[in-house]
Amino acid sequence: MSTGRYTAVAFDLDDTVCRRDQDPDDLYRRAFARADVDKFGEPADLWAALTGPPEPNAEHAYFAAGFTVVAARHGRSDVDADALATALLASIDHGAVSFTPGAREALTAARETGPVAVVTNGPEWRQSPKIAALGLSELLDAVVYAGDMERRKPHPDAFDRVCDLLGVDTAETLYVGDSLQHDVAGAQGAGLAAAWVPGRWTEYPTTSDGRPDPAPFAPEHVLASLTELPDLLRRR
Repeated sequence: MSTGRYTAVAFDLDDTVCRRDQDPDDLYRRAFARADVDKFGEPADLWAALTGPPEPNAEHAYFAAGFTVVAARHGRSDVDADALATALLASIDHGAVSFTPGAREALTAARETGPVAVVTNGPEWRQSPKIAALGLSELLDAVVYAGDMERRKPHPDAFDRVCDLLGVDTAETLYVGDSLQHDVAGAQGAGLAAAWVPGRWTEYPTTSDGRPDPAPFAPEHVLASLTELPDLLRRR
């Protein structure tokens, strides 16, 4: 791993550079209203029933399975879970996002370092509205939609592709993300340095001084938020 200056920086998108503006609890309630179904359960019941992130092109089945579980737990197995999943997805605005704290400044600082990119596990149809809403095109030299690739993060393919697109050495590239499994482990496995910045939905232990503790993972850098990235890059 390089100990010198980073020549490029790549970022994860969801919960790293941006976060959703829509209230998940409101989306749950709107799904029932749109499907004309009497509400049962609470939003937390659905989120708890969902297993991991959805496959890029299987969101409907993902949410339908979750609604099926919640319905069974509330004696409502007669409910059309597919209709609820359809209604929920129709309520989601993928362009309703905003920058996480310090993200815009971090991207600007990264551009002073060299080329900048985003590598996201989401497919282009879902992620490009976020890119557009944030005006990221003017700040990015490349976007890799790993959700449209055969293998997503943490597989090295997405990281190798972004370095190829940027024309940079993996050993001189910093990758910034919120997931220890997908971002930190994936980047390091491909030869990049990793900066971990816990997202809003990230569960993690803390050190005695209250900072996030990534153990047993070992990212090169741990950031409380992206507001710390400009100083990190200036120190390199």
